[in-house]
Amino acid sequence: MTGETERKEAAERLALTLVGVGMQRMGARALAAFLFSEQETLTAADLASELGVSAGSVSGAVRMVAQMGLIERVHVAGSRREHFRMRDNAWTTLYTRQHSVVDEVLRAVDEGVDAVGAGRARDRLEYMRDFYEFLLNEAPVLVERFEAQRRGGSRP
Repeated sequence: MTGETERKEAAERLALTLVGVGMQRMGARALAAFLFSEQETLTAADLASELGVSAGSVSGAVRMVAQMGLIERVHVAGSRREHFRMRDNAWTTLYTRQHSVVDEVLRAVDEGVDAVGAGRARDRLEYMRDFYEFLLNEAPVLVERFEAQRRGGSRP
């Protein structure tokens, strides 16, 4: 079994990796804290303690991670604090929510295709549109295959 120091170092490495791919630092650290926690739920105070920051500084991070669909607010009987937990199937939820962003991009790309004549610009825009349409069409099948694989207990 690994120790607390190794767990915290691994969580910080993951957070830094997420920052490297564009996530805000405090949001990345909060997400890592949820991922590495053995507790069912966490409060802002729990996160602040885990991350060594003020409770106020985690509120925006919690809001961002919740808006991504990765965590959700839950009621805990007898507690006055807001509790959050990792959402079941958080990653497929995130992937599904990102489709709405891609849909918006596709609408804008379609407008671009309509706005330009034949040529390089149109070729680039059509390629982009076709690629994202392909991904959107394949995504539900991939999610289904992933969930079936998880239920079967195998790993790729």
